[in-house]
Amino acid sequence: MIWTLAALGLGVCAPASAAESGLIEEEIVVEASALAQRVGGAASVTVLDRDALELLRPSHPQEAFARVPGAWVSRGSGQEHLTAIRSGVLTGAGACGEFLLLENGVPIRPAGFCNVNNLFELNIEQASELEVLRGPAGALYGGNAVHGVVNVRQTAREPGFRLALEGGPYDYYQVRAEGAVRQGMQTLDARFNSTSTNGYRDDTGFGQQKFSLLHGARLGAWQIDTLLSATLLNQETGGFVRGFEAYQDDDLRRTNPNPEAYRDAWSLRLSTRAERELADSRRLGITPYVRRSGMTFLQHFLPGQPLEENDQTSGGVMIDLSGARAALDWSVGLHTEFMSGSLLQDQAGPTVGSAFLVATRPTGLHYDYDVDSFMAAAFADAGYALTDAVRLVGSLRVEFLNYDYTNNASTGNLREDGTACGFGGCLYTRPASREDDYTNVAGRLGVEVQVDDDTLAYASVATGFRPPQATELYRLQNGQSLADIDSERLWQFEAGIRHRDVHLAVYTDRTRDLIFRDADGFNVSDGKTRSFGIELDWRWQFLPRNSLATTLAFGRHKYDFSGTFGREPIEDGDTVDTAPRWLGSVRWIYAHDRLRSELEVTGIDEHFINAANTARYDGHVVVHWRGDYRVSERLRVFARVLNVLDEEYADRADFAFGSYRYFPALPRQLYLGVEWRG
Repeated sequence: MIWTLAALGLGVCAPASAAESGLIEEEIVVEASALAQRVGGAASVTVLDRDALELLRPSHPQEAFARVPGAWVSRGSGQEHLTAIRSGVLTGAGACGEFLLLENGVPIRPAGFCNVNNLFELNIEQASELEVLRGPAGALYGGNAVHGVVNVRQTAREPGFRLALEGGPYDYYQVRAEGAVRQGMQTLDARFNSTSTNGYRDDTGFGQQKFSLLHGARLGAWQIDTLLSATLLNQETGGFVRGFEAYQDDDLRRTNPNPEAYRDAWSLRLSTRAERELADSRRLGITPYVRRSGMTFLQHFLPGQPLEENDQTSGGVMIDLSGARAALDWSVGLHTEFMSGSLLQDQAGPTVGSAFLVATRPTGLHYDYDVDSFMAAAFADAGYALTDAVRLVGSLRVEFLNYDYTNNASTGNLREDGTACGFGGCLYTRPASREDDYTNVAGRLGVEVQVDDDTLAYASVATGFRPPQATELYRLQNGQSLADIDSERLWQFEAGIRHRDVHLAVYTDRTRDLIFRDADGFNVSDGKTRSFGIELDWRWQFLPRNSLATTLAFGRHKYDFSGTFGREPIEDGDTVDTAPRWLGSVRWIYAHDRLRSELEVTGIDEHFINAANTARYDGHVVVHWRGDYRVSERLRVFARVLNVLDEEYADRADFAFGSYRYFPALPRQLYLGVEWRG
């Protein structure tokens, strides 16, 4: 199946530059890209620019990440998702800690208080650029930059106003409004979008709003840019449909076994970047920021369906100083951050099920704790030109993180009233109040070779790390009163070559101190994995107004230890679950005067869907089409047809508790819209 994609992508004409084709399409590495400037050439960075995102108009982040080699955002119910970048699709309380999410270079969450669905807190729909760095970047960005970094850039646009309306199936409606003004040395730019739908499946509708406000000003020698972001999500959540290949059953695929489930979440962030030139070509930057977020959701996937409420308030400042002299360019900096967060889990009614489940999952309070954290880091980057064609790059970061945890309920695994549960005690264990400290060091060393004007070769060794998340330390189960776990670490070797519109990368990595839940339900950090992969991003022009773009990735992700992962036995060399060997997409793009058209074929290879490697999903190939037509300078119409061939497939497949379970994908969908520019 996936070989069809490879053949479509590779069996065409010689490569040509995007400039020659006259097309507007996402770049592999863009010089203006913030991530590309920070990491240099010795890394893999994919950038989807504003024009690519506007044609794409993603209904879900999964549609955008399909264009990033080696990346897969597995779509859940509504706006929920799980992420993979050079990894399997990661699950569990701390899985969100494997990827660092940024907005204009500022982390959107504190280091130890992430959320696995954090992409819905970013305004990807109206971003200036979506940047994805593949691989570890701990030396550059610190904790959580283990498998990759995602940066959503919001930058000022030309003065004017835009209003877009779009409609689709299942009562899907979206409105987007943007406006920008400029007066003297100041700019003001506002963006808003609102999306609502009743959902394809029963009781799976959602409403989502996102707002971004940018202000830029020149004050003396300082350039000051401020970004205010806000998001709101109110969602009815669907559960898995169960049974082998249930996503192909017309009677099951539209059902929702958990109509009572919901998720309500909001976020608010404010950051300012102040930058100025100093003497000797040095540059000083100061970035203070504050953040708040909160979420309430019913954990319908757990027996007893407890309700979780969490929130965090945090802020910090990043200071960096950079300069260049002769063959050396360098930057040094400090980053400090404070956070105050809380989590409460409460069960409203009795658990339904066996006597064991009823006895060990009681009604009432399960967890109630506060966590204050303090993070401080120092970092340095440098590049040195050995010759006109050869450049060395190096980075180093030292980071300290302290948690101050306060348990607001009784210690241990007792009921809310202090009485003991049967069958050896309640499932949920509340550890005693305490402090935990983590100090991590990350490094990067690379070489870049400019072979000719159009060709760059590189090789690098880099490391990443993530401290345990607060939920992994303080949300324990019966029998574990202390989670004595280390920071997870990853090192990677990567080599690659870029030639015009071709980027080929090869990598191998090792993860150590992998944090997971063992057979006893304990959170431990003695897991290991190893991976090898090849990634290709390539475009061709085969007619004056036509081009083909290929994104293809091969990866082998293996467990590097024997033991029990949750309830499933694994052997050294078993394949990491939900880690397809092949991921890919091929896009045929046509652009002429007022018309743009894109036909996309995406594919996911067959893969194991449990750690024990006993259950599989066959994979799928799906076809999408998108296009727009500029009627006049002010009026544009656009359309999208997703799943053109009406394929029955699963957005996510899993095997747990002895059962196959799936999130069925939507059938064929037609979306129509219009945009007016003032």
